[in-house]
Amino acid sequence: MKRSVTVEVAGLKFQLKTDADEAYVKSLARYVTEKMDEARSSARMLPTQHLALLAALNVADELFQSKRDAKVFKQKVRDKSRSILEILEKETKR
Repeated sequence: MKRSVTVEVAGLKFQLKTDADEAYVKSLARYVTEKMDEARSSARMLPTQHLALLAALNVADELFQSKRDAKVFKQKVRDKSRSILEILEKETKR
């Protein structure tokens, strides 16, 4: 069920329609605000739109790195699982 949630991002209020939990949506807004503040601290003289783009790029970078890390982790789990299965198969054949 969609409901309205009012959030504030970088001093601007937005009313969103969402199925997500209000606390979760507000935590997203805080996170985006933090990312914009980080961008502002490294490039003070940029307009808000540019700061928003820098923040979006930083968030995208985090997402891509997390996806890459998850992919590497999954491959390590697969490889280790295969190794364990091979050991178990050898042991059961004895």
